[in-house]
Amino acid sequence: MRLHPLTLLAAAGSTAVMTTAAASLPLSLTVAVVAVGISAVSGSARRLLPTAVAILVPLGFSLLLVHGLSFPGGVTVLAQWGPVRVTAEGLAFAGGRGVQLSAVVLVLLLFSFSVSVPDLVAALSARGVRGRFAFVLASTLTLLPAIAARVDHIRQAQEARGLVIRRGPVARLAAFRQQAVPLVLSLVEDAGTRAAALEARGFGAPGPRTSYREVPDSAAQRLLRPALVLAAAAAVAWRLWPGSGGA
Repeated sequence: MRLHPLTLLAAAGSTAVMTTAAASLPLSLTVAVVAVGISAVSGSARRLLPTAVAILVPLGFSLLLVHGLSFPGGVTVLAQWGPVRVTAEGLAFAGGRGVQLSAVVLVLLLFSFSVSVPDLVAALSARGVRGRFAFVLASTLTLLPAIAARVDHIRQAQEARGLVIRRGPVARLAAFRQQAVPLVLSLVEDAGTRAAALEARGFGAPGPRTSYREVPDSAAQRLLRPALVLAAAAAVAWRLWPGSGGA
């Protein structure tokens, strides 16, 4: 059975919310492993894993710096340099938050690489969602691949004009500094072009809209989506309830 794009959105969103609300290391690890397994089965792992690494490595490093070196509740000191100290409690807290964040990022990336963006826009429009919001959501899902392709085109153009990029992360980082300015300028120009094209086609005009794209849906999935949303809301309420196990 093919999953409706709104079912995928509800499943990814509710999983991310419940994983964050639970703040449980075993649950976060399970969610991360399942997300990687699903991406491997669906064939999106080759795109998902490098993207996840690019996002999570700097975030994990920042967590280690903030919590590993200056955790207020740290008692077991592993190393100390003046006022800066590394504590076991800080490293444990940073590791737990890193795993939790990894699970959420992997789930959301899995959704972005699995959903059909045209089907998602058509499904949102069929349910009365304004076209601008649907377009913003679709653009967000396709932003990272578009930026990667644009950077590759800029690199090829600069290499054709004589730019030599040596191997190694330091050399590539230095080359990216030269690619950042044309990348930002091209993205700004592209945004203006898209806005003008959408206005010319009456994208922001009021009134009912029709779509040539029909997205099949089933009764079971129409019942599943509200259940997922309610489960996420219940997890947040349990987390915030005074005196509960999640407080």
